[in-house]
Amino acid sequence: MAKKRPPRPAAAPPRPTPATAGWHKAILLALAAVLWMGWFSHEIYDSDFWWHLKTGQYIFETHALPVPDPFAFTTAGAASAYPGEPLTRHFNLTHEWLAQVAFYLVWRIAGFGGVVLFRAFLLSAFCGLVGLVAYRRCLSYYWALAAAFTAATMAMPFALDRPYLITFLFLAATLAILEFKRRLWLLPPLFLVWANSHGGFFLGWVVLGAYGAETLLSRRRIALWWSAAAVLISGLNPNGFRIPVILMYYRGSYLTSRLQEWARPRWWVVNEFTVLLFGAAVVLLWARRRVRLADWLLFAAFAAAALTAQRNIILIGLLAPILIASYFPWRPSLPPVAPFAAALVLMGGAIAASAGSFFQLRAAEWKYPAGAADFLLLHHVTGPIFNTYEYGGYLIWRVWPEERVFIDGRSLSESVFQDYGRILYNHDESGGKTAQQLLDQYGIQTIVMNTFEYGEGLVYLMAPALADPQQTEWKLVYSDAAAIVLMRRPPPGVQPLDSLRILNHMEAECELHLEHEPQLARCARSMAQVFTEVGDAARARRWLGIYLEHPHAADAVAEAAYQRLLK
Repeated sequence: MAKKRPPRPAAAPPRPTPATAGWHKAILLALAAVLWMGWFSHEIYDSDFWWHLKTGQYIFETHALPVPDPFAFTTAGAASAYPGEPLTRHFNLTHEWLAQVAFYLVWRIAGFGGVVLFRAFLLSAFCGLVGLVAYRRCLSYYWALAAAFTAATMAMPFALDRPYLITFLFLAATLAILEFKRRLWLLPPLFLVWANSHGGFFLGWVVLGAYGAETLLSRRRIALWWSAAAVLISGLNPNGFRIPVILMYYRGSYLTSRLQEWARPRWWVVNEFTVLLFGAAVVLLWARRRVRLADWLLFAAFAAAALTAQRNIILIGLLAPILIASYFPWRPSLPPVAPFAAALVLMGGAIAASAGSFFQLRAAEWKYPAGAADFLLLHHVTGPIFNTYEYGGYLIWRVWPEERVFIDGRSLSESVFQDYGRILYNHDESGGKTAQQLLDQYGIQTIVMNTFEYGEGLVYLMAPALADPQQTEWKLVYSDAAAIVLMRRPPPGVQPLDSLRILNHMEAECELHLEHEPQLARCARSMAQVFTEVGDAARARRWLGIYLEHPHAADAVAEAAYQRLLK
């Protein structure tokens, strides 16, 4: 007698079809792309953008590189502070020429809004490539998406309209090409474009070297030939293979040492950078037996670079999310509602953030001396001017070729930068030239300036010195919330203003920046110090109160001073 078979178990509920899962992922990716584009599309506020834009226009219209410097009158006569300074100057004038032309053409076709979207696209593509490489490694869509978002948080401080965006994107693209081992033929043309767009192309050599060392241990070595071709073709740029020498000069430069972006990051402070840096290190050590050689080499190189300069921490934003996604020892399973929850979170984030700085398709001209530039052009001012560092780029954009600037963000002369500091802070060094003597030496006839350094809130001491009624050499001829203009000999029809209005300008300038950048409130503290020194207790009390009302670090000195002023 045949045995009865046991009843079959009830059929399990059908799993989502690949098409359904694909739709979930496509929706999440679309929402993520919108969010990234929004994050990276704030208004144009970087002071270097303007001279990049003007340089692109110059190259496009003249079909020539800007050598010798056409924009600053101090460059040609500047003495070399070190033997390699002419080489460094040539590099600074030429190494970004192709990206500068690209930015100019985007502006010419689509205006400032087009530039904002171009920047947002480059950074969003960078994040997408990070996620793509992470997916290749871990085969988890959600880990890859998390890696891309982590890269986005690290990229947000770098959302500036500069050629280094090309380096971010092309570095991620190089990593992706080598990781997938497909379309290796793209490496040489990519490096050719990269080497003429930004000096950061040497970071691509590092990636090629790391993957090349790993390839030597395998039998598939075709990547080595394409990598070698990419390195060789990258020498076809205005500076050849001199980038390692230039970097050594940069590290020894006094001018570079004074720029915040070249300062060393504080690795002992808990923030996104340090969490990623040490998180990746811990994960690599935990999984050390299966970590790839290329990953060890890249982490060592990128961590060393990031710890030497703030501007390099984006390298950890690129690499660390990929490493953590690749080697993290725990892979929690996600509940079925995870895709819907992720979609809701992304939608909520996009809606909430859109009320802030999303898609600001404009330039932040409130931050720059638009009115002062109009004044110079209206009165055909052509004599040598002294301008502040942060205003140099905008003045190049607005008033060249009628007027050339004293200094700007291109970092072309150490000696001019040192004289600039002595003038701006009104240094009267024993045995050296005074600020006025330096202005005379350079033949300065016009001063165009703002009055604060906003990172630290420092007052440019030249401003209150010029406000002194006892000085008669310089006449205030223009003032608004962004800038003041002073001249030795005002043009016909221009009536000098009371020099004490410079103090009113300083108040208006600080108020303007507090309106737009309330997190940078130290100018209010400095205003309180200025009015304390001139004996105006009421205004000193007002400004110290404004400072204490805004976000600030613990400041017992300011709080004690405020209590004294209340008595």
